Amino acid sequence: MSNTQEPRWLDAEEQQSWLTFAYMLIRLPAALDAQMQRDAGISQFEYLVMAGLSMSPGHTLRMSDLADFTASSLSRLSNVVGRLEKRGWVTRTPDPADGRYTRAALTEQGREKVVASAPPYVEEVRRLVFDPLNTTQQRQLREISRRILHANDPDDRYLDDPLGALRSAADSAAPPPREAG
Repeated sequence: MSNTQEPRWLDAEEQQSWLTFAYMLIRLPAALDAQMQRDAGISQFEYLVMAGLSMSPGHTLRMSDLADFTASSLSRLSNVVGRLEKRGWVTRTPDPADGRYTRAALTEQGREKVVASAPPYVEEVRRLVFDPLNTTQQRQLREISRRILHANDPDDRYLDDPLGALRSAADSAAPPPREAG
């Protein structure tokens, strides 16, 4: 016996809201990526990988944690980190705390690239996302985004405090301290 229950169709207002939101989901990343390509010669994703490393203690993260932070697969991340390695911006090494893991580390050249790339990126984020909104709308945007992300993955550790979760991931993967001897 099949379930023939009618789908919960969107009403006209919901459909308009959804289509506007879906269009924004397509256009905003494309605009930010175009800005990064134009001003820094890298993709927005490459920048986010390096920025995630730059915000982590020791500028180092396990690849699995970096994949979580960037919401990407390990395969995609590995390909991107490989490109960043070739440019001298990132290195990969076995995790000294657990050799089953690989750690990505931002090099000094990579840190310099992030520092140089950040101001125009932040200005574009401000222009496209924050400037059109007042303070109340900015808070609403954060809350709406958090609720949508929570519906998608309620266990996502980056929902409420992305920077805290990033630091916690780096701390939990840090090698154990050496004993004096």
